[in-house]
Amino acid sequence: MTKKAFASQGDLEEKTITFTQLGEGLYAFTTEGDPNTGIIIGDDEVMVIDTQATPVMAKKVLSHIREVTDKPVKYVVLSHYHAVRVLGAVAYQPEQIIASAKTHALIHERGQEDWDSEYGRFPRLFQSADSIPGLTWPSLTFTDKMTVYLGKRRVEIMHLGRAHTAGDTVVWVPDSGIMFSGDTVEYRSACYCGDAHFNDWPETIGLLKSFNPQALVPGRGDALTTPDMVSEAIHLTQSFLTDTYTPVAAAAAKGWSLKDAFSACRDVCDPKYSDYAIYEHCLPFNVARAYDESNGIDHPRIWTAQRDQDMWAALQQ
Repeated sequence: MTKKAFASQGDLEEKTITFTQLGEGLYAFTTEGDPNTGIIIGDDEVMVIDTQATPVMAKKVLSHIREVTDKPVKYVVLSHYHAVRVLGAVAYQPEQIIASAKTHALIHERGQEDWDSEYGRFPRLFQSADSIPGLTWPSLTFTDKMTVYLGKRRVEIMHLGRAHTAGDTVVWVPDSGIMFSGDTVEYRSACYCGDAHFNDWPETIGLLKSFNPQALVPGRGDALTTPDMVSEAIHLTQSFLTDTYTPVAAAAAKGWSLKDAFSACRDVCDPKYSDYAIYEHCLPFNVARAYDESNGIDHPRIWTAQRDQDMWAALQQ
């Protein structure tokens, strides 16, 4: 059996950037299943949702923003704490960096470990890693919801519940019915569930769905420009979570090993999702977290670079 490259270490091919307009002053920067960035243009300033992994990579987003506006980026919103989402923030020179209070706590608890871990998993996503000045810290936090006005444009920033992480944030633009979901919703990309709360995630998606988004920028995958595409993405995300968790929970209940649970999950998920972006990357981490949660571990264990390698080696034998 050929040994698989760890996580995404073998994924070195440059992806095609797409800059999609979803409404007046509302854009999605997407790159074939890599982490997305959202842009909201107000009367006098810009808000960016998720930053890319390095300042050099963030400048690619900025170059597209500058094609449509010369207004300054006043706000950066972090949908959660993962390094690929937050470490490019300094490039935007924002006045404020906004995150949920739970995300702020997770940066304290595991921000450096996550950075070290993700750097090892995603070498292509950390172009010019030496441009990162350090961990990205929020300057404004909120518990459940905060409102920001970009001139007359109202933006609602909300923590609807635990999902991809304990601190996930979504951004809602009422004047256009457009949602920026972070990794709470994906589109034809595997959900990374290594720090997830499987049993809470579906309810959180249900709360997001209740806003009836007319368009949505997912954490990964194409911008969703119609209500039908939004509904499809929500359904696919919910199905992915169920298909991952159910066989692993059944295996754990029988006292099976993690490796046997991994095989059981593959039997269900491979036929449906093997062509999804980062599927092979995510699967071992997803099974490990589902196995832990099934065994009563509510607070996800911290991934370190060493834990990554040990788990990967054990499951690839």
